[in-house]
Amino acid sequence: MILTDTHSHLYAPEFDEDREEAYQRALSAGVEHLLLPAIDSESHAALFDFCRTHPDRLIPMMGLHPTSVNDNPRWREELHLVEEFLDHKPEGIPPFCAIGEIGLDFYWSRNFMKEQTEAFERQIELALDHRLPIAVHTRDAWDDTLRIVRKYKGRGLSGVFHAFSDTKESYEELKTLGNFVFGIGGVVTFKKSNVADLVREMDLEDIVLETDCPYLTPAPYRGRRNESSYVRFVCEKVAEIKGISPDEVAEITTRNARRIFAIN
Repeated sequence: MILTDTHSHLYAPEFDEDREEAYQRALSAGVEHLLLPAIDSESHAALFDFCRTHPDRLIPMMGLHPTSVNDNPRWREELHLVEEFLDHKPEGIPPFCAIGEIGLDFYWSRNFMKEQTEAFERQIELALDHRLPIAVHTRDAWDDTLRIVRKYKGRGLSGVFHAFSDTKESYEELKTLGNFVFGIGGVVTFKKSNVADLVREMDLEDIVLETDCPYLTPAPYRGRRNESSYVRFVCEKVAEIKGISPDEVAEITTRNARRIFAIN
């Protein structure tokens, strides 16, 4: 079984004591590549340093997370730093596979909607300029996300909607707006979750697997720290929902990830 964790923060401080061990557990679970979204300048060094340890399997993204815009008077400087890294990749790391993690998050505050929207749209333009996919974070902001993505229909936009949990109608519309896949993670294993019903309606060719570790830990480890090796539990749950083998889910979702993110 060959798996791809398309959204991992294994470089986060939660793994400072056992990062290499967690990475090795992912390999043992069949995870071939880990895609690592950026957050902001406070974690760039950790992201890049981790990628340098295993550049054949750890693939970075570059972007400014929407919550890093909130209450940050220097957010435009952060955005400029994203542009600089895209133009001049740090030494010793693989090429960026996407612009991410970007998007809209109004869960914590709705006071920065204008700023988040500006940052999101600017980074979409960067993705188009650099011919890279986007990795989109959306929380309590689906109407606004759809409104923005509609503006780019027909311009060749591609990417993944990370931790997708909106409606079947949104899923169907987003497929008409660009070349998109949808990240399914640990939430699909929760007893009270609409994601399992949503996955049942989705085409497997539209799905990629993810953990979002250290967050959103799947059953049977819900409540503990998540890690990339646990993507296998997501794979097994999707297989159960679809009535097929985990090997088949792993094969198809990894193929989807390779296609969207241009992974060799």
